[in-house]
Amino acid sequence: MPTQPGTVNAPDFPPELDWLNTSHPLSIKDLRGKIILLDFWTYCCINCMHILPDLKRLERKYKTEVVVIGVHSAKFTGERETENIRQAVLRYEIEHPVVNDHKMQVWQEYAVRAWPTVMLIDPLGKVIGAHSGEGVQKVFDPVIAQMIDHFDQAGQLDRRPQNFALESEPASMLSFPGKVLADAPGGRLFIADSNHNRIVVASMESGRIRGVIGGGESGLKDGAFDAACFNHPQGIALDGDSLYIADTDNHAIRRADLNTRVVSTVAGDGIQSDDDDCAPGQARGRRLNSPWDVTAVHGVLFIAMAGSHQIWGLDPEGGIIAAHAGSGGEDHLDATLLAAALAQPSGLSTDGRVLFIADSEVSSIRTADLDPRGGHVRTVVGQGLFDYGDVDGVGDEVRLQHPLDVEYAGGILYVADTYNNKIKTIDLRTRQTTTFAGTGEAGRIDGTAGQAAFDEPAGLSAAEGKLYVADTNNHAIRVIDLQTRIVKTIALREPANRANGSTERHM
Repeated sequence: MPTQPGTVNAPDFPPELDWLNTSHPLSIKDLRGKIILLDFWTYCCINCMHILPDLKRLERKYKTEVVVIGVHSAKFTGERETENIRQAVLRYEIEHPVVNDHKMQVWQEYAVRAWPTVMLIDPLGKVIGAHSGEGVQKVFDPVIAQMIDHFDQAGQLDRRPQNFALESEPASMLSFPGKVLADAPGGRLFIADSNHNRIVVASMESGRIRGVIGGGESGLKDGAFDAACFNHPQGIALDGDSLYIADTDNHAIRRADLNTRVVSTVAGDGIQSDDDDCAPGQARGRRLNSPWDVTAVHGVLFIAMAGSHQIWGLDPEGGIIAAHAGSGGEDHLDATLLAAALAQPSGLSTDGRVLFIADSEVSSIRTADLDPRGGHVRTVVGQGLFDYGDVDGVGDEVRLQHPLDVEYAGGILYVADTYNNKIKTIDLRTRQTTTFAGTGEAGRIDGTAGQAAFDEPAGLSAAEGKLYVADTNNHAIRVIDLQTRIVKTIALREPANRANGSTERHM
């Protein structure tokens, strides 16, 4: 990254673009005197998510000298809508202005080629340089420090504070729930209440809340249910009295013991892995990379490791963890397990023989053999990184749009076709894909499957003839009767004794 003054004027933003987290459009000219970081991102991208903490640290360290502006240049069609970006800004807790570059104009003006790319602009409005990929703080921190010294001495630095109007919405029982797990024998719903940093346990029948795992504060802390801390948990899997949790932003796998009511960490230490070591090793303390979902089968906990584009396997009894499928390269390639390429796997299910994978960035449903001896990754439907849409049909003609979950039940695959706001089914014998519920328009409408509306559903779980849906942007759990195809919203209710802080001893 060069540290000399820039010579090329930074292109300004085109007029009439939609802005978020600010009361008025911004311009490079109006921000003269500030060091500007332009973050070119798209909200589906795991790498774009990974640099947000770095940007937040830079914003806080240089709060009077640096202004970060998110330039949202969408990959998927669904990401071009300003309201969808607003939901992503809230979900990712972004606190800097974001502009919707829906026609990729700003992207083209700055000759950007990859997500994420961060562009550095000096206080005179000149481009200093750019960095693509992760590791943003390490790259920019020393350069910004040098720039502050240089422009401060020249009297060209403006340290007046910038105040922005952040997006907000009313408080709700759930906040961007990512996944849901229906436990028929126990009559329980386990809900990853992701932005409240907790797991909610509710009655499948009544919706009454039976307990909460996690105190609600963001962090990595083991201990009793009411004191433990998570950081945007996603996938959950039940194995006996152990509830395993993909604690995504902690890059960890946590275990909630439903008998002792204690949370422990079984893998990960809160820091994202930055190496490609896939070899078997001790799980405790092993650094992970954005685990997004988990499923338990045959004594193994399988993990959709979205950040490294792989599936990992964890032996909870032996405490050993290793990569199971995926080379680590982001692509769509069917091959033997560790030679195959996945792209941000985000949802898992199983029929006891194979894993079904919602491979989100390639808009595909894939399978991985459970037995590692001679096992393969294969494609059910989907094509590649930029092959997406909303097309029902058979086999190779099918197009999905960034599916985040898949559920196997009764010989059928149910797919959360997230950016199409639909639930779809796949017949595994014929590869016939059909819209099962949802009009495709974002909304929250109950009723028949053809009338119902969802808003970026991201989690599925089937039990007792019903499909439970984590309807993420609606902050709700929906339920679909698989026979009548009637969609309802579950009314979660606080228990009568909630006022004194108690919950049921046996969840």
